[in-house]
Amino acid sequence: MIISIAAHSEEPNSELAEKARKFVRSIKACNPTLLLGGYWGLMKVVVDEALKENMKTVLILPIEREGAIIPRDVISIKSGCEFRCRSVILVRSGDILVSLGGGVGTEIEIMIAYAMGKPIFALSNTGLSTDQFAKAFPEYIDDRKVIKIRYFEDSEEMAKEICKSEMKSAKTTFG
Repeated sequence: MIISIAAHSEEPNSELAEKARKFVRSIKACNPTLLLGGYWGLMKVVVDEALKENMKTVLILPIEREGAIIPRDVISIKSGCEFRCRSVILVRSGDILVSLGGGVGTEIEIMIAYAMGKPIFALSNTGLSTDQFAKAFPEYIDDRKVIKIRYFEDSEEMAKEICKSEMKSAKTTFG
């Protein structure tokens, strides 16, 4: 399974960083490859924990940050795309999207995943703007009801649910 992870590009507080680490340690049980959009902010916390756990990790870097120093054991792909374009590649390349909390970039990635029919698992008590998604869109983002967004307050429970779920994308035919 390839898990695209949407996570804040800014430095997280210690509580959110620990939730992200717990998610990584718990998701290891289903032997995924983790796919992220960079090596800074909350994404860096996820990558560093994944490396400690010897997990396969791939980064899709935006053109603005292609020069980022990346750990040796991480595969980095220089997308040639600006941040939002990179997000399309990130989301499309995964089997599911996991949101660990963030700002507009993470929100865009959730919307892209919904439009593509990708299963979405979102941490909802992060203290970041993505927490508003659970209030604004408790199940679906629009009337098409493409795919139900699954919200979790506990990152370890979210990981357990991902590992036991059968992941199927919904077919989308709209543009």
